[in-house]
Amino acid sequence: MLFFYNSINVEAEAKQELKRHRRNLRYNTDPLALTDTAFVNNFRISKSIFMDLLDGIDSSVDSRRAHGISKKEKLTACIIFFASGRYQHGVGKDFHVAMAPTTFSKVLRGTLRPLHSLVGDWINLRMTQSERQEAKEYFFLKSGIEIVVMCVDGTHVKIKKPQERPLTFLNRKSFYSINTLIVCDHKTRIRAVDARFAGSHHDAHIWRVSIVRKYFQRLHRSGQRDKILGDAGYPSEPWLVRPHRDPDEGSAEAEFNKKHSSGRMIVEQTIGVWKSRFRCLAGTDRSLNYDPKTSGLIINTCCALHNICIENNIEWQQIFTDLLEDI
Repeated sequence: MLFFYNSINVEAEAKQELKRHRRNLRYNTDPLALTDTAFVNNFRISKSIFMDLLDGIDSSVDSRRAHGISKKEKLTACIIFFASGRYQHGVGKDFHVAMAPTTFSKVLRGTLRPLHSLVGDWINLRMTQSERQEAKEYFFLKSGIEIVVMCVDGTHVKIKKPQERPLTFLNRKSFYSINTLIVCDHKTRIRAVDARFAGSHHDAHIWRVSIVRKYFQRLHRSGQRDKILGDAGYPSEPWLVRPHRDPDEGSAEAEFNKKHSSGRMIVEQTIGVWKSRFRCLAGTDRSLNYDPKTSGLIINTCCALHNICIENNIEWQQIFTDLLEDI
C-alpha cells in the first residue's frame, strides 16, 4: 500500500515538473527572435502581420498571463497549429510551443472566435471596377469566355468523426469531412468560403443555398452580367458557366471544355496553395480534431490568413501536387 502511495506521489511530481519545464520554455522562447525567413517557414505569415493580429485581437483574449500563458503565446500556438497541423514541432524545426494538449485545446477555443472576427473582412465578394476588369481580361485570355470574374469549386477538409449525425459527414471517399465551397479570383484570393456543410452534401446543393449564388443572381437582376466558372457538378445558370457533359471528341463542345478547364484551373491552384500553406487542412496524414462548428471557424480563418498573405506578397513555394488528389 505504501508503494502504491509513493508511486502516485512520484507521478504527480513528474507532471508538475513537466508543467514547470513547459512554462520555462515559453518564457525563454520568442518567435519574433527568429529570422524573417524562419518566421514565415514556421508561421506562414510575416512578423508584421503577426504583430497586427496580436494588436487587433479582441479584448476577450486576455492580454495578461492565465495559467502561465500570455496573449502572445496563445496567438503563437494557434498560428503554428494552422500552419503545421500541430501546435508542437518535432526535432529539427525552428520553433515550437511548449503546451499540453488539453491546454492548447482551451487556448484555441478561446482565441479562435476573436481571431475569426478580426480577419473576417479579408473575405469579400465585392470587387472594384479595376479588379473586375483585370479579372475579365485574365479569364478571357485563359478560356476565351467573356465577363468571367471568379471560379468556384468544392474541397473536402478532413475532420474527426462527429458525435452528432456522423454519417452525414462521411463523404464518398469514406472519410469524415466538411465539404467546403471556395470561390477565388484571378489572383488566387479567396472571395468566398462556406464551411457549414457535411461531407455527404453535393457541391450542387451547397451552391444552390450559398450566398455566392444569391450574390451573382442579384447582380444579373440589376443588369451586371459578371459570371463565374464551375465544373460539371454545378448547374448551368446565366451567371454560372459549366463545361458540356460527355462531348464528342474533336467537337466544338469538347474544345470549349478544354478552354473552360484552362480558365477554371486557378481555383484548383488556389485550394492547393491554401492547403499547402495551412497544413491543418491538408487531410493527407491528419484531420481537424474538433467538432464541425469549430472546424468551420478554423477553415474560415485560414482562408482570411491566406488572403492576408497574398495582399502582403508572402509567397509559399511548397509543392502541393499530392494535395490535388484530395481536392
